[in-house]
Amino acid sequence: MRLELLQGTLDMLVLRALTQGPMHGYAIARWLEERTDEALRIEEGSLYPALHRMQKRGWVVSQWGVSENNRRARYYTLTPAGRKQLRAEAATWGRFTAAVMKVLEAEPA
Repeated sequence: MRLELLQGTLDMLVLRALTQGPMHGYAIARWLEERTDEALRIEEGSLYPALHRMQKRGWVVSQWGVSENNRRARYYTLTPAGRKQLRAEAATWGRFTAAVMKVLEAEPA
């Protein structure tokens, strides 16, 4: 089963992954897949543009390092501005999902 991400949720999910500590892109994608029991698969074509966009906005910073496979990789770290953004997006998402659940759980007429 493949679930499509609603527009805007990718940033929130990536920011949440980075609360675990610095990660390179593949590790971020893998962490999200594992936490969703493989329901969400983040493609490179979506992930890296999102990371670059978040870096431009000051939500993450990056530096080069060596991965667990002994390869050169760019590691991304959450900034205080990124933590603030994550809190705001998570609150908005919570309100949205609560509203959708009210509709789904409404008694039929």
